[in-house]
Amino acid sequence: MLVNSVIIILREVLEAALIISVLLAISQQLKVSRQWLFFALFIGLTGASVYAAHIEFVSMAMEGVGQEVVNASLHLLIYGFIVILVFSMKDRAYYRCMVLAMASCVAMATIREGSEIVIYVGGFISSPELFVSVSIGSIIGAGIGISIGVFFYYLITSMSLNHGLRFGLLLLILIAGGMILQATQLLIQADLIISQPPLWDSSSLISERSLIGQLLYALIGYESTPSLIQVFCYIASLFLMIFMIIKTLRYIKK
Repeated sequence: MLVNSVIIILREVLEAALIISVLLAISQQLKVSRQWLFFALFIGLTGASVYAAHIEFVSMAMEGVGQEVVNASLHLLIYGFIVILVFSMKDRAYYRCMVLAMASCVAMATIREGSEIVIYVGGFISSPELFVSVSIGSIIGAGIGISIGVFFYYLITSMSLNHGLRFGLLLLILIAGGMILQATQLLIQADLIISQPPLWDSSSLISERSLIGQLLYALIGYESTPSLIQVFCYIASLFLMIFMIIKTLRYIKK
């Protein structure tokens, strides 16, 4: 149970930690006030608590696939706000739009991952013999996830403006693509997208339960057995992000 808790909490914390660290680093590189983070975390944590408290109602909605649809919607919203963020970075006239997009990304990510943590840990409160090991595992997993996020933050901010911004945007491309990949997977689980056989199985090379697998899941939405529709949506989302970022970098250079 200890190991399972480490893996589960690591996956949830790591995804949010990467988004927060990259956006914070970009804020510092562009000399944007980081006060938006406190507002975003407040909204996100409040939303996560409300979502977790009503998870039974949400799960039963839409003929039993409500949770999958809501989670997929959160991933799509994060992707959409990343697109808005990249677009608004090209001109200081869009400063408020950029800050709002950053705050929205963090809020949505916190709601998504925070609710999963609350639901998971809360499920063991009534079992004292398991709750201790779950709590210890959760603390370890959260610590690893936050540490990786801090590492990426200092890695980006230690670079020059040009290199740091490019690297941060590269990570945003991968994170955005991962949002689409996960959203597609959830919609397949909800039978809103037709299920297809996997194109390959890379679990023997990189297990989704390994530390590297969890890092790749948080960074690019790693799936060891993706279907054709998942790969197509992922590639299409990457091309859109790359196109947006190339145009943004041209404006920033000017």
